[in-house]
Amino acid sequence: MLTEEERKDLPEEETADRETAAEQDAQQTAEENAGAAEPETEQEAEKEAEEPETAEPEKAEPEKAEPGKTAKKKFWKSKEKAAEPDERDKKIAELTDQYKRTMAEFDNFRKRTEKEKAARFDMGIRSVAEKILPVVDNFERGIAGLTEEQKADAFAAGMIKTYKQMTDVLEQIGIVPIEALGKPFNPDLHNAVMHIEDETVDENTVVEEFQKGYTYNGTVVRYSMVKVAN
Repeated sequence: MLTEEERKDLPEEETADRETAAEQDAQQTAEENAGAAEPETEQEAEKEAEEPETAEPEKAEPEKAEPGKTAKKKFWKSKEKAAEPDERDKKIAELTDQYKRTMAEFDNFRKRTEKEKAARFDMGIRSVAEKILPVVDNFERGIAGLTEEQKADAFAAGMIKTYKQMTDVLEQIGIVPIEALGKPFNPDLHNAVMHIEDETVDENTVVEEFQKGYTYNGTVVRYSMVKVAN
Protein backbone atom coordinates (compact mmCIF):
# COMPACT_ATOMS: atom_id res chain seq x y z
CA MET A 1 0.00 0.00 0.00
CA LEU A 2 1.18 3.58 -0.85
CA THR A 3 1.42 6.29 1.77
CA GLU A 4 -0.27 9.69 1.41
CA GLU A 5 3.01 11.43 0.53
CA GLU A 6 3.82 8.91 -2.24
CA ARG A 7 0.34 9.41 -3.73
CA LYS A 8 0.87 13.17 -3.84
CA ASP A 9 4.21 12.89 -5.66
CA LEU A 10 3.08 10.27 -8.25
CA PRO A 11 0.53 10.87 -10.98
CA GLU A 12 -2.94 9.28 -10.57
CA GLU A 13 -2.44 6.55 -13.21
CA GLU A 14 0.85 5.38 -11.80
CA THR A 15 -0.61 5.46 -8.31
CA ALA A 16 -3.50 3.19 -9.33
CA ASP A 17 -1.13 0.76 -11.06
CA ARG A 18 1.03 0.50 -8.01
CA GLU A 19 -1.90 -0.07 -5.67
CA THR A 20 -3.24 -2.78 -7.96
CA ALA A 21 0.17 -4.50 -8.05
CA ALA A 22 0.44 -4.33 -4.27
CA GLU A 23 -3.01 -5.86 -3.82
CA GLN A 24 -2.12 -8.69 -6.20
CA ASP A 25 1.11 -9.38 -4.30
CA ALA A 26 -0.75 -9.48 -0.99
CA GLN A 27 -3.38 -11.86 -2.37
CA GLN A 28 -0.70 -14.15 -3.83
CA THR A 29 1.16 -14.25 -0.50
CA ALA A 30 -2.04 -15.14 1.32
CA GLU A 31 -2.76 -17.98 -1.09
CA GLU A 32 0.76 -19.38 -0.70
CA ASN A 33 0.43 -19.33 3.07
CA ALA A 34 -2.93 -21.08 2.89
CA GLY A 35 -1.51 -23.74 0.57
CA ALA A 36 1.39 -24.41 2.89
CA ALA A 37 -0.92 -24.82 5.92
CA GLU A 38 -3.38 -27.21 4.27
CA PRO A 39 -0.96 -30.19 3.84
CA GLU A 40 -0.07 -30.02 7.55
CA THR A 41 -3.75 -30.11 8.46
CA GLU A 42 -4.36 -33.06 6.14
CA GLN A 43 -1.34 -34.92 7.55
CA GLU A 44 -2.56 -34.36 11.08
CA ALA A 45 -6.04 -35.60 10.09
CA GLU A 46 -4.57 -38.75 8.54
CA LYS A 47 -2.41 -39.33 11.61
CA GLU A 48 -5.39 -38.99 13.91
CA ALA A 49 -7.37 -41.39 11.71
CA GLU A 50 -4.58 -44.01 11.84
CA GLU A 51 -4.29 -43.92 15.66
CA PRO A 52 -6.84 -46.25 17.24
CA GLU A 53 -9.04 -44.83 19.90
CA THR A 54 -8.03 -46.06 23.30
CA ALA A 55 -11.02 -47.03 25.28
CA GLU A 56 -11.07 -46.17 28.94
CA PRO A 57 -10.70 -49.25 31.11
CA GLU A 58 -13.87 -50.25 32.73
CA LYS A 59 -13.81 -49.70 36.48
CA ALA A 60 -14.40 -52.83 38.38
CA GLU A 61 -17.31 -52.47 40.66
CA PRO A 62 -16.36 -53.03 44.29
CA GLU A 63 -17.67 -56.18 45.79
CA LYS A 64 -20.52 -55.54 48.10
CA ALA A 65 -19.65 -56.77 51.54
CA GLU A 66 -22.27 -58.56 53.50
CA PRO A 67 -23.74 -56.38 56.23
CA GLY A 68 -21.97 -56.89 59.58
CA LYS A 69 -19.20 -59.07 58.09
CA THR A 70 -16.54 -56.32 57.92
CA ALA A 71 -17.32 -55.02 61.37
CA LYS A 72 -17.10 -58.56 62.75
CA LYS A 73 -13.66 -59.10 61.19
CA LYS A 74 -12.38 -55.81 62.59
CA PHE A 75 -13.77 -56.71 66.01
CA TRP A 76 -11.98 -60.06 66.08
CA LYS A 77 -8.73 -58.49 64.84
CA SER A 78 -8.82 -55.85 67.57
CA LYS A 79 -9.63 -58.55 70.12
CA GLU A 80 -6.66 -60.64 68.99
CA LYS A 81 -4.35 -57.61 69.24
CA ALA A 82 -5.62 -56.87 72.73
CA ALA A 83 -5.12 -60.50 73.75
CA GLU A 84 -1.53 -60.53 72.46
CA PRO A 85 0.38 -57.66 74.15
CA ASP A 86 3.36 -56.18 72.41
CA GLU A 87 6.84 -57.35 73.37
CA ARG A 88 7.65 -53.80 74.41
CA ASP A 89 4.72 -53.75 76.85
CA LYS A 90 5.90 -57.06 78.33
CA LYS A 91 9.40 -55.65 78.81
CA ILE A 92 8.01 -52.50 80.45
CA ALA A 93 5.88 -54.57 82.84
CA GLU A 94 8.85 -56.80 83.68
CA LEU A 95 11.16 -53.85 84.40
CA THR A 96 8.46 -52.11 86.46
CA ASP A 97 7.98 -55.22 88.61
CA GLN A 98 11.74 -55.58 89.04
CA TYR A 99 12.01 -51.91 90.05
CA LYS A 100 9.25 -52.27 92.67
CA ARG A 101 10.88 -55.38 94.12
CA THR A 102 14.27 -53.67 94.30
CA MET A 103 12.80 -50.62 96.05
CA ALA A 104 10.97 -52.85 98.56
CA GLU A 105 14.15 -54.80 99.29
CA PHE A 106 16.12 -51.58 99.72
CA ASP A 107 13.50 -50.18 102.12
CA ASN A 108 13.60 -53.37 104.20
CA PHE A 109 17.39 -53.28 104.21
CA ARG A 110 17.37 -49.63 105.37
CA LYS A 111 14.95 -50.36 108.22
CA ARG A 112 16.89 -53.44 109.26
CA THR A 113 20.17 -51.50 109.20
CA GLU A 114 18.72 -48.72 111.34
CA LYS A 115 17.46 -51.23 113.91
CA GLU A 116 20.83 -53.00 114.01
CA LYS A 117 22.64 -49.67 114.38
CA ALA A 118 20.35 -48.60 117.24
CA ALA A 119 20.78 -51.99 118.91
CA ARG A 120 24.59 -51.79 118.67
CA PHE A 121 24.49 -48.25 120.07
CA ASP A 122 22.34 -49.37 123.01
CA MET A 123 24.62 -52.32 123.66
CA GLY A 124 27.63 -50.00 123.67
CA ILE A 125 26.06 -47.61 126.17
CA ARG A 126 24.97 -50.45 128.43
CA SER A 127 28.44 -51.98 128.29
CA VAL A 128 30.11 -48.67 129.23
CA ALA A 129 27.54 -47.99 131.97
CA GLU A 130 28.12 -51.40 133.54
CA LYS A 131 31.84 -50.56 133.83
CA ILE A 132 31.33 -47.01 135.15
CA LEU A 133 28.61 -47.76 137.70
CA PRO A 134 30.97 -49.54 140.13
CA VAL A 135 33.11 -46.38 140.16
CA VAL A 136 29.99 -44.33 140.93
CA ASP A 137 29.18 -46.76 143.77
CA ASN A 138 32.63 -46.18 145.29
CA PHE A 139 32.09 -42.41 145.18
CA GLU A 140 28.72 -42.86 146.92
CA ARG A 141 30.22 -45.06 149.66
CA GLY A 142 33.06 -42.63 150.22
CA ILE A 143 30.74 -39.61 150.42
CA ALA A 144 28.32 -41.44 152.70
CA GLY A 145 31.15 -42.08 155.23
CA LEU A 146 32.09 -38.40 155.50
CA THR A 147 31.00 -36.24 158.39
CA GLU A 148 29.67 -32.73 157.93
CA GLU A 149 33.04 -31.28 158.97
CA GLN A 150 34.89 -33.52 156.48
CA LYS A 151 32.51 -32.52 153.66
CA ALA A 152 33.63 -28.90 154.16
CA ASP A 153 37.21 -29.91 153.31
CA ALA A 154 38.45 -28.98 149.84
CA PHE A 155 39.39 -32.57 148.95
CA ALA A 156 35.97 -33.93 149.97
CA ALA A 157 34.25 -31.06 148.13
CA GLY A 158 36.19 -32.01 144.97
CA MET A 159 35.07 -35.65 145.30
CA ILE A 160 31.45 -34.57 145.68
CA LYS A 161 31.65 -32.35 142.60
CA THR A 162 33.25 -35.14 140.57
CA TYR A 163 30.50 -37.55 141.64
CA LYS A 164 27.82 -35.02 140.72
CA GLN A 165 29.42 -34.50 137.28
CA MET A 166 29.50 -38.26 136.59
CA THR A 167 25.84 -38.71 137.52
CA ASP A 168 24.87 -35.75 135.28
CA VAL A 169 26.72 -37.28 132.32
CA LEU A 170 25.01 -40.64 132.89
CA GLU A 171 21.60 -38.95 132.89
CA GLN A 172 22.43 -37.12 129.66
CA ILE A 173 23.07 -40.41 127.85
CA GLY A 174 19.91 -41.97 129.32
CA ILE A 175 21.29 -43.80 132.38
CA VAL A 176 18.99 -42.85 135.28
CA PRO A 177 18.80 -44.29 138.80
CA ILE A 178 15.86 -46.42 139.91
CA GLU A 179 13.79 -45.05 142.78
CA ALA A 180 13.56 -47.81 145.36
CA LEU A 181 13.58 -46.51 148.94
CA GLY A 182 10.02 -46.23 150.30
CA LYS A 183 8.51 -47.59 147.07
CA PRO A 184 6.50 -50.81 146.65
CA PHE A 185 8.65 -53.76 145.73
CA ASN A 186 8.74 -54.32 141.96
CA PRO A 187 10.42 -57.53 140.79
CA ASP A 188 10.99 -55.94 137.37
CA LEU A 189 13.22 -53.27 138.97
CA HIS A 190 14.27 -54.50 142.39
CA ASN A 191 16.29 -57.43 143.62
CA ALA A 192 15.24 -58.31 147.19
CA VAL A 193 18.24 -59.72 149.12
CA MET A 194 16.75 -59.31 152.62
CA HIS A 195 13.33 -59.35 154.29
CA ILE A 196 12.37 -57.77 157.60
CA GLU A 197 9.28 -57.77 159.79
CA ASP A 198 8.25 -54.16 160.33
CA GLU A 199 4.69 -53.20 161.28
CA THR A 200 5.39 -49.49 160.90
CA VAL A 201 5.54 -49.74 157.09
CA ASP A 202 3.25 -51.26 154.51
CA GLU A 203 3.77 -54.78 153.27
CA ASN A 204 6.22 -55.31 150.38
CA THR A 205 7.77 -51.90 150.84
CA VAL A 206 11.45 -51.26 150.25
CA VAL A 207 12.95 -50.10 153.55
CA GLU A 208 16.66 -50.07 152.63
CA GLU A 209 18.76 -49.87 149.44
CA PHE A 210 22.13 -51.62 149.41
CA GLN A 211 23.05 -50.88 145.81
CA LYS A 212 21.42 -48.38 143.51
CA GLY A 213 19.95 -49.67 140.29
CA TYR A 214 19.86 -47.95 136.89
CA THR A 215 17.82 -48.07 133.69
CA TYR A 216 18.56 -47.06 130.11
CA ASN A 217 15.62 -45.99 127.91
CA GLY A 218 13.20 -47.90 130.10
CA THR A 219 15.23 -51.13 130.25
CA VAL A 220 17.12 -52.24 133.33
CA VAL A 221 20.89 -51.94 133.21
CA ARG A 222 21.32 -53.04 136.83
CA TYR A 223 18.69 -54.07 139.41
CA SER A 224 18.49 -52.34 142.74
CA MET A 225 19.62 -54.49 145.70
CA VAL A 226 17.06 -53.81 148.45
CA LYS A 227 15.62 -54.90 151.80
CA VAL A 228 11.85 -55.47 151.82
CA ALA A 229 9.42 -55.38 154.76
CA ASN A 230 6.93 -58.25 155.01
